[in-house]
Amino acid sequence: MTDRLSTNRRTALKAGAAAITALNTAFVSQRAFAESSRVLPAGSLPGDTRLGALKDLDAYFPWTPSKSPSEWTKRSEFVRRQLLVATGLWPIPTKQPLNAVVHGKVERDDYTVERVILQTGDMLYCTGSLYRPKSKPDGKYPAVLCPHGHWANGRFYEHTEAMFKQELESKAESLPGGRYPLQARCVQLARMGCIVFLYDMLGYADGGPLTHELAHGFKIQRPDLSQPDHWGLFSAQSELRCLNIVGLQTWNSVRALDWISSMDDVDPTRIGVTGASGGGTQTFLLGGVDPRPAAFFPAVMVSTSMQGGCTCENASYLRVNTGNIELAALLAPRPLGMTAADDWTKELETKGLPELKQHYAMLGVPDNVQGKYRPFPHNYNQPSRLAMYEFFNKHLKLGQQSPIVERDFVPLTKAEATVWDAQHPAPAPTVENELKIVRGFAADQDQQLAALTPKDGESLNKFREVIGGAWDVMIGRKLPGGDEVTQENKSKVEGDDGIRFHTVIRLAKHGEEIPTLFFLPRNWNKHVAVWITDDGKASLINGDGTPKAEVQQLLNAGVSVAIPDLLYQGEFLADGQPLTQAKKVKNPREFVGYTLGYNYPLFSQRVHDVLTMIAFCRFSKYEPAGVHLIGLGRTAGPIAAAAAFQAGDAVNKVAISTRGYRFASITQAYDPMLVPGAVKYGDVQGLLALTAPHPLWLSGEGDQTPTLISKTYQAAKGPQVVSYAGPVASEADAAVKWLLS
Repeated sequence: MTDRLSTNRRTALKAGAAAITALNTAFVSQRAFAESSRVLPAGSLPGDTRLGALKDLDAYFPWTPSKSPSEWTKRSEFVRRQLLVATGLWPIPTKQPLNAVVHGKVERDDYTVERVILQTGDMLYCTGSLYRPKSKPDGKYPAVLCPHGHWANGRFYEHTEAMFKQELESKAESLPGGRYPLQARCVQLARMGCIVFLYDMLGYADGGPLTHELAHGFKIQRPDLSQPDHWGLFSAQSELRCLNIVGLQTWNSVRALDWISSMDDVDPTRIGVTGASGGGTQTFLLGGVDPRPAAFFPAVMVSTSMQGGCTCENASYLRVNTGNIELAALLAPRPLGMTAADDWTKELETKGLPELKQHYAMLGVPDNVQGKYRPFPHNYNQPSRLAMYEFFNKHLKLGQQSPIVERDFVPLTKAEATVWDAQHPAPAPTVENELKIVRGFAADQDQQLAALTPKDGESLNKFREVIGGAWDVMIGRKLPGGDEVTQENKSKVEGDDGIRFHTVIRLAKHGEEIPTLFFLPRNWNKHVAVWITDDGKASLINGDGTPKAEVQQLLNAGVSVAIPDLLYQGEFLADGQPLTQAKKVKNPREFVGYTLGYNYPLFSQRVHDVLTMIAFCRFSKYEPAGVHLIGLGRTAGPIAAAAAFQAGDAVNKVAISTRGYRFASITQAYDPMLVPGAVKYGDVQGLLALTAPHPLWLSGEGDQTPTLISKTYQAAKGPQVVSYAGPVASEADAAVKWLLS
């Protein structure tokens, strides 16, 4: 009996030893798997610049001109598209009849002024004063558009008595009419032979029904107007459609240009634009989105310093990786004149203007740009106006004798200038009218998106141009080059079946680094899977440190697997808690554009990380035969789709689960998944459609491939999308089996 027990004990010991040996010679030893999945030492964060302070409107915005016209052509195409996306004008909204009302003519000595109402949208109006010279031109009249800027009461502005006294004493003005500087420039331009349209910014003078408090003073989110089916301006839902005040104002500028260009007696090749402050912003934004104006004079706005502090001058994406100097450069080779004052523009002559001169010279028109600082406070005063008159005299070929001298005039009273009266009642400044405005634009966006559903190769190209072109801006980055991505192994653990690397993948150009677990099987078959999750790499590792079964399936088949922590996942979180709110700048006003006008959304930054991971794998010196992408989850799925679209043929097969997620469900302005424009450009299904023709395994969208996706794949002549509708618990297993098939 004792011998039998002893024999059984020996047998058991041998069996135990064999089991231990098997465990020790598995893919990685149990001891190694017991180690933390961390790449960096406990308590430390990645050395990633994105963890630092965000950029805001008060940052420094220098600009380096392109070296050649061809380089500028490529760069300007992207910046112009970025500007159009940011302002909600990509593609241009459907232009409805303006139903122009021109009435209430006021006669002056050598010019007239009429009141103008243009209907630019459902309950949206562009209102203003039209100045006409009484003299007859030799041919047609040149014209000048005048967006007025941030002057109290807009077109009705007049200096107080005390302010005007200071203006006279400082020689900023010399005539009584200078008390009305906005009217002064229009009168003089009319006397110089121009038709001039001085129009209201939203919320100023007659620019209703949006109030000044809303359009220019918005401070606090409105929960009752932030629901998926009931939303107004500045909400998450308006951001998801790129509907914002700066876009509506720029749309009014475009429509004002349409109207004045259509006049029988206006020469459409000689149209100028000028405004100061926020009107200066509108001047270069209009020139950036529309090629028709011939010359521009933005006063006291173009600067490498503060970029515009009002809600009407900021929008998501508007100045990400760019600024007002480059936005002004978009006007080239058309003539550009600027003034600077004792404000944020005071360094124009040494910061900004030299680069613009270099830019214009590179394009062969060195004399088409000018700028001048004058020691006055923020203004569009007489010395600035005189410079503008000379500029337009030259570039609009007005034929006036130089130097031009302003003459005094009889200013319009508010009663003479206002466009609303008993026959033309003002629209009420109500929430319902605000909702009519945004609903009208949103409905038009939906119709345009529906019309873009691909049917053939030609319509597929249009879909990719519009929807893909927008997402290209919203993501903001293509695949990095192989020489841009580096790796630093912090540790590695070897087993009989493979190696596990704890590594940091770096993109030094942007100061980014990604903590990554990289599994390399001994029987590597030259294929790599980049696997991203909602929560980071730890979610694919068991409690004992072993890879989860679905990851192990890939390893057993010879596929190496890279599992990163994307920005603000895993090791990016000091407290280990996932973000519930996206980071924002310190501006106290709850307007997303103050943050995302200068910084990419978190979603886009995570897509950047995935692109870096794809580049690291694709351009490896070991020359993989295939790089595949797996993203299963409400955040991981859309991120994977966006990365696959931007990576192009650097990715082979893509497995995605969306779990039914839609950007349209977002109600909080600082939701970490907020991507301005996402709903306008097709939501998650639009992104999935852009993955065509990648072989696609898709879960979370039902057992039938959604129409937009299936039609896009058909038009792209791609493979049939494999749709999975099984339980979420089996999702990863099904995705891996498909990937290995």
